[in-house]
Amino acid sequence: MYVKRHKRMDVWLLAMQLVERIYALTATLPEQERFGLVNQMRRCAVSVPSNIAEGAARHSDKDFLRFLVIARGSLMELDTQMEICCRLNFLQHDNGSVELIEHVFAKLNALINSIKQAGTGV
Repeated sequence: MYVKRHKRMDVWLLAMQLVERIYALTATLPEQERFGLVNQMRRCAVSVPSNIAEGAARHSDKDFLRFLVIARGSLMELDTQMEICCRLNFLQHDNGSVELIEHVFAKLNALINSIKQAGTGV
């Protein structure tokens, strides 16, 4: 039986919480942004745990590292889109979402660094 190790990872669990939060948050954005920021923010949010899971299922730490870096990039895209929403006055600054993004970012960085320090990363 294959073990889904990503489901036991704190970073994946936090990223899943972030997806839920972003879906709820984007539901409050203006209708004209449904195919713009709403779609993009949701795709970025979903990309984070998806890439963690895909990387965890790979057979090498090098591949896992690559997918973690992609997840981190998607997370920073989402952070930027949150900032855009605030600057366009679509959202008030949402400290809870920002803190969750920062927490996921810190967990991703820690995992990336631990893989690199193990000597199996790039």
